[in-house]
Amino acid sequence: METRFDKLSVRELADGIKKQKYKCEEVVRFFAKRCEESVKFNAIIEVFDDIFEKARLIDEKISRGEKLGKLAGVPVAIKDNILCKGKKMSCASKFMKDFVSPYSATIVKKLESEDAVIFARTNMDEFAMGGSTENTIYGPCKNAFDEKRVAGGSSGGSAVAVALGLCPVAIGTDTGGSIRQPSSFNGVVGIKPTYGTVSRYGIVAFASSTDQAGPITKTVEDNEFVLSILAGKDEHDMTTIDNDFSKAMVKKKYTVGLCKELVEKIKVLKEYPQFEKAVEKMKQEGFDYVEVSVPHILNSLACYYILTPAEAASNLARFDGVKYTSRSESARTLEDVYVKSRSEGFGKEVQRRIMLGNFVLSSGYFDAYYKKAKSLQQLLKKEFAKAFEKCDCILTPTTPGEAFEIGGKIKDPLAMYLEDLFTVPASIAGIPALSVPYAKGEHGLPLGLQFMGKERSEKVLYDIAKKFGGESYGI
Repeated sequence: METRFDKLSVRELADGIKKQKYKCEEVVRFFAKRCEESVKFNAIIEVFDDIFEKARLIDEKISRGEKLGKLAGVPVAIKDNILCKGKKMSCASKFMKDFVSPYSATIVKKLESEDAVIFARTNMDEFAMGGSTENTIYGPCKNAFDEKRVAGGSSGGSAVAVALGLCPVAIGTDTGGSIRQPSSFNGVVGIKPTYGTVSRYGIVAFASSTDQAGPITKTVEDNEFVLSILAGKDEHDMTTIDNDFSKAMVKKKYTVGLCKELVEKIKVLKEYPQFEKAVEKMKQEGFDYVEVSVPHILNSLACYYILTPAEAASNLARFDGVKYTSRSESARTLEDVYVKSRSEGFGKEVQRRIMLGNFVLSSGYFDAYYKKAKSLQQLLKKEFAKAFEKCDCILTPTTPGEAFEIGGKIKDPLAMYLEDLFTVPASIAGIPALSVPYAKGEHGLPLGLQFMGKERSEKVLYDIAKKFGGESYGI
């Protein structure tokens, strides 16, 4: 009888390979077969062609008695905006469809140094701009529980791949909720770490001041384990901080904060009764509750959609059809190269954000929009810090509701942006936020519970989530 490797935890899988309970090649073949059987979900863009060779090398190292890393033989999928040397990386964009990575991202090197098998690249919203994984040249990624509904985004492919058991671990990136939202929609565990915890070197990030990479897994324990490997300072990324999140003080009893400015928003949600049950469950588990205030938290969304388009406009200026992107075949002049290549290469959502970004950075509007948004960002950081003087974490739903139908919001950008209501505040403040599955909504689809903590409190968030008991609804 075939071993269901997708039912094993990351540590169980790595330990089993190390102890020669299973061969790495056998494990990799199992997950490659699952990817073939799940093509209709459109989560995986490409299973890399060298995975069996890498698996054989790991099996040979074991047979020689060599010491293996913490992720020995574990297949890991990476989002299509993370560089892996010699592999294609397109950011799900027509503009980058033929780009081959000249080097590997720091997080890829860290995974490989622990003997993980970089297994596949996952579908995403183009240049990580979107909340549904519909803005992609590869076609929409489908929800793991309902093919008519979205996967969430922008790391939708990574979340669906883990939920379907196509890989034990997938790496996503989160700018305003791009790990947490699809994790919520697909019943898996995802974290946006403290800003600077994970190196962005070798990752195409459209918003430098909020973007962070993080793991998506089926369990809280696996998530913590993988993040401990990814975290740490990197000489190639000056924003990185020491890998000390595990030193955060854990307690026997925690105080949970409910943000009074968000409570009224949460109460009108269709899924509020489920959230209320989660609160009651945590009270029964011994958690204390306190009301906290983050006065400007409801302005986070407006702040985010000023700052990140501005950064996108600046960061994507280098994608011009001259060096590593595709060039318009109809270009005849230098101006044609820039204008036509960018017009043909970028999708509608990317163009929308570039235009918005250039507007808020333009003369006459910089002070009115961008400068005020930066001031608000600093104010929000102070308000969160004050709130965390009273509590260990702030509890919210991860999303306003279940996954919506494919095509349901793609033509209404504002409705799509409002899906980020609960995830954006942590991104603006640079604090960690963990999403865990906790219930199912009216259509039987997963709902995520979000724990936000003060800077470098990932260990505390993981401990709280373990005590709460959030587990994957993986297929």
